[in-house]
Amino acid sequence: MTVHIVADSASDLPLEFYEEHGVRLLPLGVHIEENDYRDLVTISPKEVYDAMREGKIAKTTQISPLDVKETFTELAKKQVPALYVAFSSELSGTYQTAVMIGNEVKEEYPDFELSIVDSKCASLGLGLAIKHAVELASKGNTLHEIEASVKDFCEHTEHIFTVDNLEYLARGGRISKASAFVGGLLNIKPLLHVEDGKLIPLEKLRGKKKVYRRVIELMKERGSDLENQTIAISHGDDMGSASEIKAMIESEFHPKEVYINTVGCSVGAHSGPGTIAIFFLNKPIS
Repeated sequence: MTVHIVADSASDLPLEFYEEHGVRLLPLGVHIEENDYRDLVTISPKEVYDAMREGKIAKTTQISPLDVKETFTELAKKQVPALYVAFSSELSGTYQTAVMIGNEVKEEYPDFELSIVDSKCASLGLGLAIKHAVELASKGNTLHEIEASVKDFCEHTEHIFTVDNLEYLARGGRISKASAFVGGLLNIKPLLHVEDGKLIPLEKLRGKKKVYRRVIELMKERGSDLENQTIAISHGDDMGSASEIKAMIESEFHPKEVYINTVGCSVGAHSGPGTIAIFFLNKPIS
């Protein structure tokens, strides 16, 4: 029996991906001024970035418990094994909510095979893990085989982020407003990475070109077998910058594929327009 893959919108995959591969989407919530939206369903990343550029504050909320209950119950009734690969528990309460509701559903349907993985990943780091899970499911792997491989994949996924405007990180409490102001004057661009599921500052560099060169250096230092990987780039409504760093990556590493998509609402609401993030593996995954 085919394993059904469940994902949330923090994976930053396009809506077409869910539809094409039959992946169940659990959208996070987005709040702008007095309005509430469902990420990817009733609001697009572009709309969020435009609102942020106008000075509006975008906030996010975890997945709806009702959405989770309905999704898990439907799969349980169909007796379909399911794997939910969740947004990092260090960045959202989504994983904990899913575990709690999953246990409730399994009490009612004790034969329901459900695994919930705390990916410790975000954006297309999580998206690549979802793609990996879908590929394994399509080849007929069992729930436990897919779960084990996805956990390994997530554990070895590198995330390198940079933001264009420090003001958005300041709004979210990641840095002080004074640091954002001074950094903006000096054209300071921070590099951040994900460590044990948390977004951690790595370095500060002056100017976009230096940041991109440093990203390539970090990929050399941390990456493994990059020529045989799909490397992902997500961007905060800045396809020009994404294309620029894609060309640098292709020239340096000649990867199997470079996959690009927009940073979605759940991450982009905190990082802002102009964000660029690169994702790759630090060891080969079978």
